[in-house]
Amino acid sequence: MPTPLQRLLRTSPQQLRAFEATARLLSVTQAARALHVSQPTVSVQLKQLAELVGEPLFEPAGRGLRLTRAGEALQETVREINASWQAFENRLGELRTLLKGRLKLAAVTTAEYFVPDLLGPFGALHPGVDIELAVENRDRVITRLHQRADDLAVMMLPPDELPLQSLPFLDNALVVIAPRGHRLLASRQPVSLRELADERWLMREQGSGTRWVTEQHFVSRGFRPRIAMSLGSNEALKHAVGAGLGLAVISRLAIAPQPDAPWVVLPVEGFPVIRPWLLVWRTDLPLAAPARQFVRYLEDRQGAAPNPGGLGAP
Repeated sequence: MPTPLQRLLRTSPQQLRAFEATARLLSVTQAARALHVSQPTVSVQLKQLAELVGEPLFEPAGRGLRLTRAGEALQETVREINASWQAFENRLGELRTLLKGRLKLAAVTTAEYFVPDLLGPFGALHPGVDIELAVENRDRVITRLHQRADDLAVMMLPPDELPLQSLPFLDNALVVIAPRGHRLLASRQPVSLRELADERWLMREQGSGTRWVTEQHFVSRGFRPRIAMSLGSNEALKHAVGAGLGLAVISRLAIAPQPDAPWVVLPVEGFPVIRPWLLVWRTDLPLAAPARQFVRYLEDRQGAAPNPGGLGAP
């Protein structure tokens, strides 16, 4: 006959997750919703866990549940297990500082406003990793992906023709900027695109992800902008708007608050347009250890569940 310890060693991670969520929320329904599984699935896992423990873990309390004495003891044990795993993760983090090699990363031009802020702490954690960053427009980054020139890429719109894995990690909000003192800035309501039909529009160059998203958004709203100029960088775009040459759509990341800037954000219906920034890599090639570690680093920063399926061979 199995001992109590032998029975408890048969518990599964799924059963412990179901218990932890139910103990925290005191509701099987809410636990199932939090875990993205069905309510019967959680109920079965709780029943199996109670049988392994040999004691009921919950009892009815009005319309909800409350923990039994055995349930309270198990909840404390689960917390201790989680704390032990966290300590193990911290120890792994210390060991990973010994990581060596080269990380090659390509990023679209707008990403240059935040990618260095990601690479700085990563480089401090892993001083043995040499980092190469190439900043190009979207078309050039796609070419580099085809050429297998980089381990990872940061972009909004990955191509469909390559086998890719992607990790969303940051929202990119596109806004409309206008010259300071523009006549429509006095409006208390967001301006409609129809009111901007006669305005001159400045756009990023062909091949830019910002331009592609902007054009698709305008098409979806039946709006045809009067494009007066195409420019090859966000800085050139801001200077041209500030000089009164027209309006532009630009990432909010590229316009850090500047009280004396010659341009301002113009409230426009349908804006901001939100698209996620993605970390992208090819799934038909194994990732080197520094690249795998950078993926995990971003997952840890945003609290994402680990997704090793596309990381390639260790």
